[in-house]
Amino acid sequence: MRAALAIGERTRGRTAPNPNVGCVIVAGEGRVVGRGWTQPGGRPHAEAMALAQAGEAARGGTAYVTLEPCAHVSPRGPACADLLAATGVARVVVALRDPDPRTDGQGIARLRGAGVEVVTGVEADAARRAMAGFLTRRRLGRPHVTLKLALSLDGAVSMADGRSRWITGAPARAHAHLERARHEAILVGRGTWEADRPRLDVRLPGLEARAPLRVVLSSGHPNPSGATRLPPSPAGRGKDEGNSIWIENPADIATIPADHLLIEGGAAAAAAFLRANLVDRLLLYRAPILIGGGRTLGDIALGDLPDAHGRWTLTDERQLGIDRLEVYEAR
Repeated sequence: MRAALAIGERTRGRTAPNPNVGCVIVAGEGRVVGRGWTQPGGRPHAEAMALAQAGEAARGGTAYVTLEPCAHVSPRGPACADLLAATGVARVVVALRDPDPRTDGQGIARLRGAGVEVVTGVEADAARRAMAGFLTRRRLGRPHVTLKLALSLDGAVSMADGRSRWITGAPARAHAHLERARHEAILVGRGTWEADRPRLDVRLPGLEARAPLRVVLSSGHPNPSGATRLPPSPAGRGKDEGNSIWIENPADIATIPADHLLIEGGAAAAAAFLRANLVDRLLLYRAPILIGGGRTLGDIALGDLPDAHGRWTLTDERQLGIDRLEVYEAR
């Protein structure tokens, strides 16, 4: 299942409105015979890809799938529960039940009805994190939001005059570009947009095509240059506007065509999303520097100090060159 979760990450941020599922098929003697992951745009599904690779070797084997196989027939492909049963797999191991009402429990029931053994709940927590975008959209009707902050040891996000290039070193910046590739949309505040006109693209070899939709938060200041009002109208965009839209307040993200939104700057935009309780995940890149007198986050509507405790859970940490990455998830 961990292998299935890992390969499902390959198209995270590219499969909306479908989840980024991974599937591994193991033959009866314990040999991996098929691997698949949801393709960009949502089809083919992971199970179909893995079964096509496995062929007859799937018969009598076990399929490890990060989400319950779908039970509905689509114009773009058959139901994966039917495919697995028809191929003759003996056992299907599922991490999570699919919240989509067209499948929810029906895929598992259909497999069991066909005589296939089904085991559920394996690596469920890891699967929830891996498919957080799909699950958040289903549960809350909005994208899963990650806030990225590059900080000095004394908590500054920039110099007093707003300069922030570069707080962190090259390895941390490369990791941040990898995160961009895993999100359909990336947001900055109007101040950052107008001052820096950031490219907000992915500058990693082989991943350049995965640049996310650029979003500008422009509260009270309409029409930031080079961006189109949400919803975007591709026919009306000028050459300079490219893949850029703007919104007036954090709640507008519910109408953005994305399951994963990355907030990159600046301090005002970060504070706005924290005030609105719309941040699901924090990426903190801590650089071993002191700035002194630099800019920090603004008001996040914290009522009292005790209210700050218990809101975040550390889920990962690692060294990136001289910098330290900490990943937190909202409780």
